[in-house]
Amino acid sequence: MDEINSSDSYKSISQPSTGIYKELGSKFLSFAYPVANEEEVKEIIATLRKEYHDARHHCFAYRIGSEGEHWRANDDGEPSSSAGKPILGQLLSFGVSDVLIVVVRYFGGTKLGVPGLIRAYRSAAADALSNADVVEKIAGREIGFTFEYLKMNDVMKLLRDFSAEILEQDFDNFCKIRIRVRRGNYERFIAEISELAVKNEQE
Repeated sequence: MDEINSSDSYKSISQPSTGIYKELGSKFLSFAYPVANEEEVKEIIATLRKEYHDARHHCFAYRIGSEGEHWRANDDGEPSSSAGKPILGQLLSFGVSDVLIVVVRYFGGTKLGVPGLIRAYRSAAADALSNADVVEKIAGREIGFTFEYLKMNDVMKLLRDFSAEILEQDFDNFCKIRIRVRRGNYERFIAEISELAVKNEQE
């Protein structure tokens, strides 16, 4: 029953990867991470700032969401648009989302100028992504609902038919469940789950 729809899939990375770029004594260490939300982004950046506390800059960019709808680029003290945007540009170039890239710079004593910085941050980010395991992810939508325990078998069969991912569940006389279903199948799932007299709580 699960349908394949190109708009349902997007690219991300499966695990953290690293890269490096060196120029005129400066070292640019790059770190790419799969992330699901901005809280994860904040935690990773805080950890890297502690680990590389002696570095001059910790610049980053991220894209989150199946269409990269949540994004940010940060220059962390470098000249405007010389670090964050080139990093973001590589996320766009590789076509990945749910990914954070942080580039840690150790200054080598010689200024690179804005063109040099752009090249360095772009190259460091590209190296980390080139070393990453790029994977396909399925875009989904979440929905929560309740149903009578007697309808458990019918509901669970429907979830299997739609390859739905169970996020939360609380089974009692009235059962509560929250699931994620493939985005392209969402409307059809709602129609079929409604036939089981299941109350839709929220999206």
